[in-house]
Amino acid sequence: MIAPDVLVVGAGPAGSVAALVLARAGVRVRLVDRAAFPRDKLCGDTLNPGTMSMLDRLGVGAAIRQRALPITGMEITGPDGVTVSADYPGVLRGAALIRRDLDRLLVEAAANAGVTFDSGVTVRGALLSGPNDQVAGVRAAVGSTPCDVRARLVIAADGRASKLAAAAGLSRFAHAPKRWAFGAYFGDVAGMSARGEMHVRRGSYVGVAPLPGGIVNVCVVTDSAERPRGRMGPADTIASVLRSDPALRDRFARARQLSPVTTLGPLAVDAIGAGRPGLLLAGDAAGFIDPMTGDGMRFAIRGGELAALAALDELTSGSPAHAQLWAARRREFGSKWRLNRGLRVLVDSPRATRVAARLSRRWGAPVRLLVRLAGDVHLVRDAS
Repeated sequence: MIAPDVLVVGAGPAGSVAALVLARAGVRVRLVDRAAFPRDKLCGDTLNPGTMSMLDRLGVGAAIRQRALPITGMEITGPDGVTVSADYPGVLRGAALIRRDLDRLLVEAAANAGVTFDSGVTVRGALLSGPNDQVAGVRAAVGSTPCDVRARLVIAADGRASKLAAAAGLSRFAHAPKRWAFGAYFGDVAGMSARGEMHVRRGSYVGVAPLPGGIVNVCVVTDSAERPRGRMGPADTIASVLRSDPALRDRFARARQLSPVTTLGPLAVDAIGAGRPGLLLAGDAAGFIDPMTGDGMRFAIRGGELAALAALDELTSGSPAHAQLWAARRREFGSKWRLNRGLRVLVDSPRATRVAARLSRRWGAPVRLLVRLAGDVHLVRDAS
């Protein structure tokens, strides 16, 4: 096989979008993933209006909408019984679909653009070349058979536990906060609407999202020290949260659990850069903050696009583009990172949570503004 110009490691949304953008620009791209597709992955399964606008610009929004459930807005509840609902402005809609379906659609779009896709490829480390140890490909294996894959440039989109990012000293799991996510699918959940839901509690939050076919995604995010009764397994943890929460227990009383509970954590990943010569980072490999605003897909999809644009610059100029990618990510995501950090501080403070709940009971405007910010509504307006 002819060596690709760019090897993209990881076929989640960030990697697939990076590969798609590069292929459309005439670059030879190979996309690899260790999993066999389609595959399940813990996710909130929602795309906000701003993210859908980006997917429309990339030409894949229509295919996603055909398979997704429209999301009209958000409903947010607090620990003291406060409930505030807000819809996105006008005709703006988000979308909800199971993550394996989203990933499949994006991989197919990349393949249709000319990307070579190989599943079942495990990347074990980077190939280094020259006096400056420039990344020149990866050491990998297909099953138990070792193989080296060389490329002019590598994009690591291989998730929070990226071997390539960690080996380069670019990322590590954060010392704090130590949050874990527990997710499962349910049927026959009462009281569902066309809105996504965020149930904010002291030290944790629960996301609930309607999906096509009457399926409901439930994702519980909690500090490891705050897991119910400490030593519970994943299934008992999510069941305990649903049984004990006043806003959820009646709605889930007759619900059927349709999948095993999956666990992800610790969630937070700190990054100190977006690459090194020959290597660029995308998606969670470039750093991860658990997004209480429900916009993790925006970080992934736009992050993949930014990595592709940096890769085009590096291929054209011959000069490393990781510094400019780092700066572009900070400009693009800085305000959202600060918003999510602020919300986590709020959730971790019982006093602040009580004050916010009392304020929201009397004045819903701040929460409605939060829904607009979380939905990246400005991105739709900027694109129009």
